Amino acid sequence: MTNAIGRRGLLAGAAALAAAPRAEAAGRVVVGTWGGDYAALLASNIDKPLLGPLGIEVLQDVAPQDPRKAKLIAERAARHGTMDVACLSDVDTYSMSLLGVWEPLSVSSVPNMAHVLPALRTAYSVPHIYSDMVLLYNPARIKTPPTSYADLWDPQYKGRVGLVDILYLYNIAVAALAHGGSMSNFEPAKQALLDLKKNNAPKIYPSNEAMATALKGEEVWMVPMWLARGVFWKKGGVNVAHAVPKEGAISYVSAAAVPKNAPNKKNALAYLNAMLDPRAQVGFAKSMSYAPTVDDARLDAGLMGEIGFTPAEQKNFRTPDYGYMAKNTSNMLDFWNKEFKACAARSDGAACLPGRWHWPRRRARRRRARSSSAPGAGITPPCSAPMWRSRCWRRKASRCCRISAARMPARPS
Repeated sequence: MTNAIGRRGLLAGAAALAAAPRAEAAGRVVVGTWGGDYAALLASNIDKPLLGPLGIEVLQDVAPQDPRKAKLIAERAARHGTMDVACLSDVDTYSMSLLGVWEPLSVSSVPNMAHVLPALRTAYSVPHIYSDMVLLYNPARIKTPPTSYADLWDPQYKGRVGLVDILYLYNIAVAALAHGGSMSNFEPAKQALLDLKKNNAPKIYPSNEAMATALKGEEVWMVPMWLARGVFWKKGGVNVAHAVPKEGAISYVSAAAVPKNAPNKKNALAYLNAMLDPRAQVGFAKSMSYAPTVDDARLDAGLMGEIGFTPAEQKNFRTPDYGYMAKNTSNMLDFWNKEFKACAARSDGAACLPGRWHWPRRRARRRRARSSSAPGAGITPPCSAPMWRSRCWRRKASRCCRISAARMPARPS
């Protein structure tokens, strides 16, 4: 009898093992994403409630979008990459699609794509959430609501305008629209941003979360930002209102795609499907105030009134020219880092002084000798510009040096 029971148990165990899903259906999925609020909400709305029951462990590879794009490009020739899902903006997913990075998608591989809003559909990515860029402002400090992106250049807001570093491409688009450009012509933005730097001393913050802190502390009174972020921050106690600019709000979609060499491709497709699940879409709308990208996510009218736009505002949306932005992203990033951000006012209070100040050779030698015998020692560069040292010390410190505003003596006559 004992032997018979043992055989029955063995047979039952073998049957259960045969019926279990294949290893690829469980296991893990590596998701390349931004950190902060977005990563936390992915975990609470998708990773744990939707992927957990499937036996799929989600590992987040947190980094800014530019390093993530660089990794995708570097790994595209490898047999297996390190990411299964990559979260990027709609502009970045488009530029990566031109390089043949993405696995083609369809309703058969991602069933919830059938509910994606027609204007947001592509063959290589899924749109997770979307919003549009408005002007957020402090109503206690700015009594008359702004009406245009051009209000960022108003001298009365000197030192109180904020910009987020990771949104550089959209900040450039804002400057272009405010100064005669378009979503297909960003060239007017360059001089406009240099003028903004010179006249209004904007403060640059590294992330959206840092900007929220600056708004709450009233370091910044006005910033171009996604409406969804403004609603989200207002719920968190930040005194902020929003204005839709007359130029038209710039649209933004946070998307996700699967690299062709993803090591866990089946799990990656399951993750994309979960991102479009109505439960996840409603969760992000309630928590982060981004509008759903699918037609089967039901939101109450009050919430839609907060995070949505009127029909007239929707008609005036400025949709990115993906081809133009993909072609010019590198050029615009160089301008942002080397010309604009290099000497713009920073959120830590440091300031860059425009131009070069030339000093008598003897005085420069004495100053250099007092600090150190090594060129540049003891002098703190006012910003992180990569050309600071080469433009100054390689052209002889005795002829030209920049030092931080805190240590700058009176300018010689």
